[in-house]
Amino acid sequence: MSAAHYAALTGPDVRIRSGAATHVGRVRNHNEDSLIAEGRVYAIADGMGGHAAGEVASGIAVRVLGELNTRAQVRSEDVVALLRRTNAQILESAAHNPEQTGMGTTVAGLTVVDAGGADHWIVFNVGDSRVYRYLGNRMSMVTQDHSEVREMVDAGLITAEEALRHPLRNIITRSLGTDPGPNADVWVFPPHPGERFVLCSDGLSNEVDDRTIMVALQKYDDPQQVADALCQAALDAGGRDNISVVVVAFDSDDDDSDEADTAPRHTLMPT
Repeated sequence: MSAAHYAALTGPDVRIRSGAATHVGRVRNHNEDSLIAEGRVYAIADGMGGHAAGEVASGIAVRVLGELNTRAQVRSEDVVALLRRTNAQILESAAHNPEQTGMGTTVAGLTVVDAGGADHWIVFNVGDSRVYRYLGNRMSMVTQDHSEVREMVDAGLITAEEALRHPLRNIITRSLGTDPGPNADVWVFPPHPGERFVLCSDGLSNEVDDRTIMVALQKYDDPQQVADALCQAALDAGGRDNISVVVVAFDSDDDDSDEADTAPRHTLMPT
C-alpha cells in the first residue's frame, strides 16, 4: 500500500514520498490497527477492546485525522482539537453500541502545520505507538511510550533492556477512548531535506530492535520498500501482534542532510 505525494512543504525541488504496510500477524485472527498515509496526514492507530471494537476505535481515529487534508492551513491547535474530538467520538460510539464498551486506541502521527508563517512538522502521540526520525545517518525516537514499563524505566526500577521482556510491557497508561480524555504529547519542528520518519504500532517495535529499523532506512530509498521490509521483519521475528508501518521521506534536489539538526520542540497538550 503506497500513499500519494504531497507538496505542502513548498518549493519546486521539494517532495514528500511515503509508503505503508499492515499485517494481521501470525497469532491474531483480525487486524485492529488502522493507518492513514495520504495528503498531508500520516498516522498509525492501534485499537484495543476485543472482537471488532478495537478496529472501530482505530478507524475513528484515522478517519477524523484525515479531515486535516480538507483544510488549506493547519495549526498545531487544530491537530489537538481533532484528537479531542476523536476521543469524544469513540466514547459516543461505545455508548450507542454496548458491544464496543471499553474500546480504545493509541495514535501516533505526523503532519504539516503552519507555525509562525512557515511549514513545520508536528509529531503527536497517545499510547505506545511510535514515531522515529532518521536524519544525517542518525535515528532517534521522537515519541515517548505512555506505558507501565516506560514509567518504570524512567523511575530507575528496570533497565530499557529489561523493559523489552517485562510482563507489563503491553500495559499502556494513555489511550483515546477514556473519560476524562488523555493528554497528547506534541512536538513541533522545522523540516530538513533528507529526513525519514517511521511510524509504527507496537507490533513492530516489540518484535524488532531500533537498529533493524535504522538498517532498513539505510538500505532502501523507496519508503514502500522500507515499510514492506519492516513488516516482514516483524513477521519473521514471530508476528505476535498486528503490525503496521508508515514511512515518510522528505526530499530535496539540494539534499543536505548533514546540516545542523534542529531538535523537536516538545509540548504537552490536553485532548
